[in-house]
Amino acid sequence: MEPNAAHRKVHWALLISGAGVLVWSGIAPVDRFTWMLEVAPAVAGAAVLLATARRFRFSTLAYTLVWVHAILLMIGGHWTYAEMPLFNWLRDTLHLARNHYDRVGHLAQGFIPAILAREILLRTSPLRRGKWLFAIVLSFCLAFSALYELLEWWTSAAVGESADQFLALQGDEWDSQWDMLLALIGAVAAQLLLARAHDRSMAKLAADR
Repeated sequence: MEPNAAHRKVHWALLISGAGVLVWSGIAPVDRFTWMLEVAPAVAGAAVLLATARRFRFSTLAYTLVWVHAILLMIGGHWTYAEMPLFNWLRDTLHLARNHYDRVGHLAQGFIPAILAREILLRTSPLRRGKWLFAIVLSFCLAFSALYELLEWWTSAAVGESADQFLALQGDEWDSQWDMLLALIGAVAAQLLLARAHDRSMAKLAADR
């Protein structure tokens, strides 16, 4: 199924601008190894979406949210999550205990996958809109967040101190728990705030067929 001209322009704009930010993020990052770890999910996700686009094209809203998530990862990769300049300024101005950019990233880690999971389930399974869809999407996002925390742990165990910037604990012993909680909050927020807009975007996708 091919997108119509308007959607095609949006998709190309997302792809080209995302590639541009990827190039920028790779120019003199704070730590090259951390950059590679942080941008790898964005690059892998883009590759999967491109490879499957003809068989399963997502709604434009879903693609736009994936683009937002990728940009967040690339920015975090460039400066590291503990040293993102804007959030350093917020930390110092508001007298916060830490740079909270990583909290935004983990909120997005629930918010964006929730829409992707919702779309896959609605379009490929017998599930319909309602409490079971809501609950299953939440479960998927929480499981995804927990898996990512395990991957961070495995990476740290494998490479040692080289992964400190990737973990971005910033001295918080409860960092992993906060990350999973924020992903759960993001998944709830996405379904409550974007369900109608997502339904409209999927309807437009269906109209292209």
